[in-house]
Amino acid sequence: MKYVVIFKAKIKALDEQYSQTAQLLREKALSQFNCQKFEAISEQDFEIALSYWDSLADIQAWHQDAEHQVAQQLGKEQWYQSFSVEICKIERHYSHSVHSI
Repeated sequence: MKYVVIFKAKIKALDEQYSQTAQLLREKALSQFNCQKFEAISEQDFEIALSYWDSLADIQAWHQDAEHQVAQQLGKEQWYQSFSVEICKIERHYSHSVHSI
């Protein structure tokens, strides 16, 4: 994974349509647009989502997908008070996990 897209939003109101759309688009990004991994969390009125990609071309193709564009518009009109998107290059990655016996 070379890039991470960081989506941060102040939530206005999330409904059942949001939940269904988010699930559908997450699966589509992973299966059709070469998204490598997707993580999201919401707390109170704040949401953050991280998606991981191998190329800027894949990110651009995903951004321009018709269904994704409809969801972006719904986000602006219904679901979010404000949001921001950052596209970052991953320079280094490391991890650690504790294994119990």
